[in-house]
Amino acid sequence: MMPRRFAPAKVNLFLHVTGRRADGYHLLDSLAVFPAVGDVVSVVPGEALTLSITGRFGGVLRAEPDNLLLRAARAMRPEGHVGLLLEKNLPVASGIGGGSADAAAALRLLACYWGIEMPLEGVALELGADVPVCLDSKPARMGGIGEILSPAPQLPRFGMVLVNPGVAVPTPAVFRARQGGFTPPAALPAGWADAAGMAADLARCTNDLQAAAIGIQPVIGQVLEVLAGLPGALLARMSGSGATCFAIFATPEAATAAAAAINQPGWWCWGGGLYDPALADI
Repeated sequence: MMPRRFAPAKVNLFLHVTGRRADGYHLLDSLAVFPAVGDVVSVVPGEALTLSITGRFGGVLRAEPDNLLLRAARAMRPEGHVGLLLEKNLPVASGIGGGSADAAAALRLLACYWGIEMPLEGVALELGADVPVCLDSKPARMGGIGEILSPAPQLPRFGMVLVNPGVAVPTPAVFRARQGGFTPPAALPAGWADAAGMAADLARCTNDLQAAAIGIQPVIGQVLEVLAGLPGALLARMSGSGATCFAIFATPEAATAAAAAINQPGWWCWGGGLYDPALADI
């Protein structure tokens, strides 16, 4: 069986834009979690560095001349000859870190495959600000431009529904469209006893990019209305720079049932619980 690694989606339960650096990069505060849905990266022997892409959303990426996975492989071993396989199950450019998760999975996978012992955090950051948090795929508080990581509050068992309406929202365009000032970092407790308490605290936070994304793609507002109207939904919000949105439920089972009730042509939907990092190598 070929070595492979799961690359779970990354969901920002809130996203505060706290400032802006002199070089133009925005400073953020966010709580990231990883639901049990994602892409799969595999490796096979090869005479050259190659990438093959399959999956529901693979067609978009096949046209890219230099995928993040290839860049990750060259960062690990510039002359390395290996075949990478990507099963692309997550929507592309959708605010749930699919490309970053793929790159992080490739780094972990190739380090093991080639027997390379080296800190991966620096290499990950060179590939993108979201890649470091995806290395371990476990809940984390994100600061700086996304690269400053600290432990997340203790999370309860809960479920999520993810919905992407099939539209692209370029991150730079969303930041340019954002209006207003900056938001202070969120004050979070050490943990939550249940999903309802977590959702209540998160409701006092925001996604500072949500309004701008809706202005660019109004269908995001429709997605949020559908999610908020699902029985048992505790909180509905956009993730990252969009267009994927999520709703929090008391249990993974409730989320799975709620997702099954959504029937909108062209929308990608998923429901379930959080990913278990112990299952990283599948």
